[in-house]
Amino acid sequence: MSVLDEVLEANQKYAAEFGEKSKLALPPARHFAVLTCMDARLDPARYAGLAEGDAHVIRNAGGRASDDAIRSLVISYKLLGTKEFFVVHHSDCGMELFTDDIISGLLEKSLETATVDASGWHDVGQGPGSSAGRYLKWHTFTNNARSVLEDVERIRNHPLVPKTIPIYGYIYDVRSGRLVEVPEATAAGKVPS
Repeated sequence: MSVLDEVLEANQKYAAEFGEKSKLALPPARHFAVLTCMDARLDPARYAGLAEGDAHVIRNAGGRASDDAIRSLVISYKLLGTKEFFVVHHSDCGMELFTDDIISGLLEKSLETATVDASGWHDVGQGPGSSAGRYLKWHTFTNNARSVLEDVERIRNHPLVPKTIPIYGYIYDVRSGRLVEVPEATAAGKVPS
């Protein structure tokens, strides 16, 4: 069953009360960007106190500093004036539950949704699958704090990101709703003196 009707109904209600939001400026009003995970338990507007038009929110699986995420951050500061970046991963992240080899192997067997239990991941679909997953970098990780540090460092050292932009590193705790700083990441993202 599709949620299409629910989404369109919600959009009609939203559009009916849109009002002054039609006048929001293109650049984010609070001049910052957040790179975070696509996990449905994370609501960056709530955990960062955002309203529409406040900040850029870039989301992908794991909140990783992939080439595409960095592309978005570069556009955010270069063309739209953001002055600070946040990298926010989260506890209990699904990206810690598999490796590049595991997902590639599952995709080779079938394109159906896999299952997981105490003994690991299992493909339950009927082929065909595809070996194309072997050519993707999935950006999985085994240590959350280290992945935040890696992403902050990757952004900090990217030749298209100026050293004048501070980059902060945090882990969102899905059990408490709190942002927990990764001090090493924030230190790595500090603006040099």
